[in-house]
Amino acid sequence: MKTNVHYSLETAGNTSILRLQSLDGINRLTRACVLALTEIISRLTRENPSPLIITGTDHFFSTGADLHEIVELTAPEALKFSSLGQTLTHQIENFPSPVLAAIRGYCMGGGLDLALACHARIAAPQAVFGHRGAALGLITGWGGTQRLPRLIGKARALQMFLAAEKVNAAEALRIGLVAEIQEDPVGASLRRLTTPPASPLS
Repeated sequence: MKTNVHYSLETAGNTSILRLQSLDGINRLTRACVLALTEIISRLTRENPSPLIITGTDHFFSTGADLHEIVELTAPEALKFSSLGQTLTHQIENFPSPVLAAIRGYCMGGGLDLALACHARIAAPQAVFGHRGAALGLITGWGGTQRLPRLIGKARALQMFLAAEKVNAAEALRIGLVAEIQEDPVGASLRRLTTPPASPLS
């Protein structure tokens, strides 16, 4: 297992499991965290492009960007931070093997952007999704404004963005934000990645 202050990396068979982590347990996507994740995804792309599961803790997938960092950014620094996040989500979206987000607890803001960049999302029943930036006068710069409408439709995405709406797992499944609800989303993701497709009827 490879460990880092921002993540741990383990393998299960041919699948890599990248677990977001932080000292406070809420997995903020700080600048240092985004850089660390970008580096490990880049390394996996080069050295071990096997299927990948991205997950968090039991209560937090990620609360998104660190607002304490954001309020200190100048305009040029904010643009650079946005570009860093876009680099990470583009890497995930273009990863050469399937990438699943296994989500328990809160998946908010930039954390939702990260999950949207994955090829599919599996949620635990207690998962909660949202982009709360509008309540703070902010909007995501990591690609969520493009990926979410493509996934659930423009009208529903605008409602989530502009109303800073929080969506529970059942509603996320209904609107197509997640593919499944499972008590153990990591285990379900592993099964999905390792179960061969059914043979077509002859």
